[in-house]
Amino acid sequence: MDLSNWFKQILNISGPSPLDARSGEEAYSTCSLVLASELAPVDEPEAMQLSVSEDDNTLLVGARSWNLLPADRMSYERSQVMRDCLDAWRHDPLARRIVELTSQYVAGGGMQLACSHPGSLAFLRAFWQHRQNRMDTRLGELSDELVRSGNLFILLSTDAAGMSYLRLVPSGNVASIEASRNDAEQELAYLIRQQEGDDLLYQAWQEGSDELGPDGRFAPVILHYAVNRPAGAQWGESDLAPVLRWLSRYSHWLEDRVRLNRYRNAFMYVVKARFGSEAARKARQAQLAANPPAPGSVLVTDENEDWSVIAPRLEALDASTDGLAVKKMIAAGVGLPLHFLAEPESSTRTTAEAAGGPTYRRFEQRQRFLQWLVRCLAAPGPPGRRRGPAGGDPAASGGHQHPG
Repeated sequence: MDLSNWFKQILNISGPSPLDARSGEEAYSTCSLVLASELAPVDEPEAMQLSVSEDDNTLLVGARSWNLLPADRMSYERSQVMRDCLDAWRHDPLARRIVELTSQYVAGGGMQLACSHPGSLAFLRAFWQHRQNRMDTRLGELSDELVRSGNLFILLSTDAAGMSYLRLVPSGNVASIEASRNDAEQELAYLIRQQEGDDLLYQAWQEGSDELGPDGRFAPVILHYAVNRPAGAQWGESDLAPVLRWLSRYSHWLEDRVRLNRYRNAFMYVVKARFGSEAARKARQAQLAANPPAPGSVLVTDENEDWSVIAPRLEALDASTDGLAVKKMIAAGVGLPLHFLAEPESSTRTTAEAAGGPTYRRFEQRQRFLQWLVRCLAAPGPPGRRRGPAGGDPAASGGHQHPG
């Protein structure tokens, strides 16, 4: 066997290949044709990211984890978007109001538990009302986090008495998600970053595989819920992610308008006259600077001087149209009508009610998701782990009723 055939067998090459070329030029042209036909096109955003010059700040640009799915954002980009959404919620009143509005309509009315088994219902109420869980008030926190990050990582732990407690893990602290090789939605474990020490690996809650440990307790597990998640992805996305740039632009535009409005009463006198020399002009300027005209005073001059005023031109009408256009983009991006964002425009009550229809449907969809989330926590989680005097049937179906 010659060297060419040996390489073809090792590389699993069938048919003509660059190794069969007779000359260097022919080999080069054949390689070019093979590579051009086999390489997949690079996405334009990714190509732009990879084209930046490499330094300490861009060293990891274009880096992708070995277990990262193509439908997910790159790790550094996802972390940056989460930080930007959190900063917008903290500092931008419009972003804060968007999050509050969603939570007020989705979880504002609260939920009530309903279960067919008395023992399970008693345990669910104890879990719901426990001071470490305070689910009545935590519903708003769950909804807020869904809007801000698009993900909920709920750490569920159980004490020796069988009572379960839940805590929210910040989405930015989750380094990676381990899932089944053939199904991205079957998540198996989560790697959580720690401020000090090594990262911690928590197993995902799996129905039917939750067993007591050697110490007589259940191991802590994590449940993951996501919204705005593309098909084939593991991570959800924030409701604020599509409008982050527009929130920033609107904030900068408003800051510029406020700064201009601050100086709208500032003006400058311009005095035009014929002076015999530069010294005469400077002398007149020094005289006016030492005794400037007082506001409301009467100024009398002769025909040798022409006084005028330079004042800022705000063009408020044109600017208001620009600001409204940016705000419309924000409202469309988050699915809210303008009158929800303190912008009544020229709408009547009838048009406002009609504009609220799609928004209420969106809130209803998110509300159903939150109901399903609570059902997952209330039915297979705590009751399946409970022990002690409550007794009852761990397999009994738990649920909820939403008053609103």
